[in-house]
Amino acid sequence: MSVQSVIQASNEMQHQLISRATEDAEFRARLVDDPNNAIKQEFGIDVPDHAKIQVHESDMSVLHIALPISPNVELDEERLEAIAAGLCCCG
Repeated sequence: MSVQSVIQASNEMQHQLISRATEDAEFRARLVDDPNNAIKQEFGIDVPDHAKIQVHESDMSVLHIALPISPNVELDEERLEAIAAGLCCCG
């Protein structure tokens, strides 16, 4: 699996999370409070212990921008799979 396809899969998962959080205030609160558990409950995905998920809410004065992993980074299969599942964006 290429890093580019992993980034695309990660972006798709993030889009699903954002869409769900935009439509459902209860899910949004759970996602902010406990992202790993919210993802497991809603999508049935167990987040690996090494994957750290942080959810930030933008407001009228602060906009959070998350940059994707650089396409030049070498990743092992475990990290590629975690990123593809939308579970982390770390290298």
